[in-house]
Amino acid sequence: MTGLPPRLRGHLAMLTFSALVAGSFSLGGLIANDITPSALNAVRFLLAAVIMGALVFATGGVPRSALQAPWRYLLLGGVFSVYFVLMFEGLKTAPPISTAAVFTLTPILSAGFGYVLLRQIMTARMALALSVGACGALWVIFRADLAALLAFEIGRGEAIYFVGCIFHAAFTPMLRLLNRGEQSLVYTFLFMCAGFCLLTIWAWNDLVATDWAALSQLFWIALVYLAVFASAGSFFMLQYTSRQLPSAKVMAYTYL
Repeated sequence: MTGLPPRLRGHLAMLTFSALVAGSFSLGGLIANDITPSALNAVRFLLAAVIMGALVFATGGVPRSALQAPWRYLLLGGVFSVYFVLMFEGLKTAPPISTAAVFTLTPILSAGFGYVLLRQIMTARMALALSVGACGALWVIFRADLAALLAFEIGRGEAIYFVGCIFHAAFTPMLRLLNRGEQSLVYTFLFMCAGFCLLTIWAWNDLVATDWAALSQLFWIALVYLAVFASAGSFFMLQYTSRQLPSAKVMAYTYL
């Protein structure tokens, strides 16, 4: 893979990203009611940061230059943490089909943030491709039932999740904007540490109140997958690809 052009490596990374994230929905759904979303994501970020940290320190550690302007990592970790919190908050009242429909807007929103933050121009061909992708996703979500699409209502849960999607869409171009030459492993490790700290503050009461010893074996298996593959692995690939491809193209892979 190292001999491939950077753009092609970016596309391959996002294909892998899509596969890893897809598995997280099935496993995440199995343990969603075992623990509060905020506590789950705090532990998820912790384990992912530990894994990324082990890789970072095994390959030379964190250079002093990467610690300049630490507010960058707090901002990135905060933005992505807000997305996860609002996603689970929205799912309390919004059905999965509705949230899936809202999520199809993310690539187009990301294209808008890409222009505002990075002056990335979305070509007519890219706009057409995103539109076709959104229509195709909606076609699958509503099972080709026009009546179901027309009956779609935007409630409180959908509105909350839409705000979360705005944060998710802004996150991708921000990764590229705030990077000052840091290696992908180091960059990902630092903003995940920041995200863990912020989530821990947010979810402290839930973390203390959770009976960790009573959690099932399935919970721990799913949590390990979420931390290793759906967090550490996918965050690394997202960060790497954001430096190779325009934001709209990166987020278009979420249709998969």
